Amino acid sequence: MEISTQSNFIRDIIEKDLSSGKHDQVVTRFPPEPNGYLHIGHAKSICLNFGVARDFGGRCHLRFDDTNPRKEDPEYVRSIMNDVRWLGFDWGEHLYHASDYFDQLYEYGLELIKRGKAYVCSLSPQEIRQYRGTLTEPGKNSPFRDRSLDENLKLFQAMKKGQFDEGTHVLRAKIDMSSPNINLRDPVIFRIVNADHHRTGYSWCIYPTYDYAHCLSDSIEEITHSLCSLEFQDHRPLYDWILDQLPVSCHPRQIEFARLNLNYTVMSKRKLARLVSEGHVRSWDDPRMPTLSGLRRRGYTPESIRRFCDLIGVAKSDNIVDMSMLEYCAREDLNKKAPRFMAVLNPVKLIITNYPEDMDEELEAINNPEDESMGTRKVPFSRELYIEFDDFMENPPKKFFRLAPGREVRLRYAYFVTCEKVVKDQATGDIREIHCNYDPATKGGDAPDNRRVKATLHWVSARHAGKAEVRLYDRLFSRANPTEDEKKGIDFLEYINPDSLKVLDSCFIEPGLADLCPGDHCQFERLGYFCVDPDSQPDKPVFNRTATLRDAWARIQKKTG
Repeated sequence: MEISTQSNFIRDIIEKDLSSGKHDQVVTRFPPEPNGYLHIGHAKSICLNFGVARDFGGRCHLRFDDTNPRKEDPEYVRSIMNDVRWLGFDWGEHLYHASDYFDQLYEYGLELIKRGKAYVCSLSPQEIRQYRGTLTEPGKNSPFRDRSLDENLKLFQAMKKGQFDEGTHVLRAKIDMSSPNINLRDPVIFRIVNADHHRTGYSWCIYPTYDYAHCLSDSIEEITHSLCSLEFQDHRPLYDWILDQLPVSCHPRQIEFARLNLNYTVMSKRKLARLVSEGHVRSWDDPRMPTLSGLRRRGYTPESIRRFCDLIGVAKSDNIVDMSMLEYCAREDLNKKAPRFMAVLNPVKLIITNYPEDMDEELEAINNPEDESMGTRKVPFSRELYIEFDDFMENPPKKFFRLAPGREVRLRYAYFVTCEKVVKDQATGDIREIHCNYDPATKGGDAPDNRRVKATLHWVSARHAGKAEVRLYDRLFSRANPTEDEKKGIDFLEYINPDSLKVLDSCFIEPGLADLCPGDHCQFERLGYFCVDPDSQPDKPVFNRTATLRDAWARIQKKTG
């Protein structure tokens, strides 16, 4: 895999730490919560954490933050591991879970109590919120803040034994209820949860909060650089405070970077879960979803995702990235590796009237002009073909250069043909057939007299073509920022694009496409890049459009300089 040469402030910090001798090895971690599928935003964190560890000769841990048993599921664990591997990264033997450390985290809780840095609070969840204050008003001390050491120890031990109901007690850090940083106002570090944990079952009924478990897990694993997105910047003082109060041997450095925000979609797991649960998309791997499994099913390659993450870089302030940049990366990669084929999505029959009815021939076609090593293939040709309906106009405007009555065009890899006649349905007036003559001397697509034509059309032989279903995907939302009106009470679902999926079930493909397997990529000439969907059947493959051939993002970049 490629090593990034792109400098950023995180790499600068790591280089300085290594050169100064502060660390002799880089150890990072990717810490997903197994409560949903990973999305493109997580890909940035994966590429950063695994990438810097690889590039500096260190290691990156995969650690599941499984501290909320009600939202977690082994299905999500499997999908996360699959996605990280698919992106091209491996944690080796360093697979961990926060639940691996539950005993140690509990002992640290006892230690905080003994040091007078934690107490059991018996306020209700609603009362805790009320006592916490606001961003402009300080909080006030819990009436249970000054419980004795012995009482706190007994209550915390009783919490662990399951002697209390949920919501009756929590363990809180004792910091400062008047702190301007609301995260330091005696945050909850343990709460009672009577639920089945997917790894530990019912052996625990108290669970650490993320802020508490995360920093201590980092320390236990001797992480050197804890890289996280900007929303955790205000949590860093709590990260450091917890580690400063306890006898830990390692105090990692938390560094925040800007998260990835992509337009025309949403990145909230809660919102993505709504899209799935309410049936607005088929599943977490629906090709319209920004999940890595959805992008994979749509046909994005791991190379294109890594390239995208490299292009957007690592910054200290949030920004919104245009979806077309992601599509550009897909085109850039697939253009080099996707074999070319011909397919007709909206067919109309073209009959070459002066071509022998009983004659077939095989024409040579190039598999990929970007890679000569991919060679050529044979494409069957016959008297009756299918072409795109949009490639013909009976009364064309001035700048329409494709097929029209009396006009000559080139059939890709085949012959020049001239439209002689149009056959219509007498009842509806719809075009049923286009009749043409061909010039046998133009085989291969060139005329011996060097005459020029202004258009080249793709086609498939009607006699040899296979049937296929093609799914055309577009932006999932019609607004660049689907959540911008939430403060006005407008749900983001109101902006779902009704044209985000169009299914064409009467498409024709050249025979070679039937040999592709689910996950295989290809380019339909003149139409775009496609991927074989898992829904494919032997007699009718299904193709998902990954991206069109049009490179909008590159043109925008060229115009803006």
